[in-house]
Amino acid sequence: MNARVGADAPRAMLLAAGRGERMRPLTDTVPKALLMVRGKPLIVHHLEQLSRLGVQRVVINLAWLGAPIRAALGDGSRWSLRIHYSDEGSEALETGGGILRALPWLGEAPFLVVNADVFTQFDFAQLAIAPEALAQLLLVPNPDHNPQGDFALSGTRVTDQGARAWTYAGIGLFRPELFAGCTPGRFPLLPLLRRAGALGRLHGQRYLGPWTDVGSPERLAALQ
Repeated sequence: MNARVGADAPRAMLLAAGRGERMRPLTDTVPKALLMVRGKPLIVHHLEQLSRLGVQRVVINLAWLGAPIRAALGDGSRWSLRIHYSDEGSEALETGGGILRALPWLGEAPFLVVNADVFTQFDFAQLAIAPEALAQLLLVPNPDHNPQGDFALSGTRVTDQGARAWTYAGIGLFRPELFAGCTPGRFPLLPLLRRAGALGRLHGQRYLGPWTDVGSPERLAALQ
């Protein structure tokens, strides 16, 4: 049976450690995850949805301006969540290293990972991971800033090549086994996903609804 966010995948990680270089000067004093979108910080949109879906625990990784994120979100009780902060120090560990460091708090079941700086109306409950998959990725049409895309999709399997390329939305369900053999430290997630794809164990699904990678002041302004 496929596992879904909620009872089957009761834990999630929000990636919030990035510096946000392209968002400067806004992110010189405010972490990107706390930038306001439609009346509330970006990361709060995700916390509210996770709470509605019955997610119990959330890990948030921190590096640049981590203290304001802790102060703003607290222990998560206002959303009926338990937040654990994974502090990576002065330099973020990149996506792969950050998730690996957080695995002890994410448990043995599949867990949701969301880039805190994306804005979307996608329902996380629609993301389901098959028993044989190491990861289930959400894929979206290629935005202007990523015209070549990241992956192709053949049925439910994510591959490197295909008739049409799609962009990884920064939202996925992962099994801890994806990180087997990894050494703690700073490293990207992409090589692990490509390794899983070569084994036929990287799955995905398309989403055609509203989604924005809030990676520039112009994209932030367009959302308001």
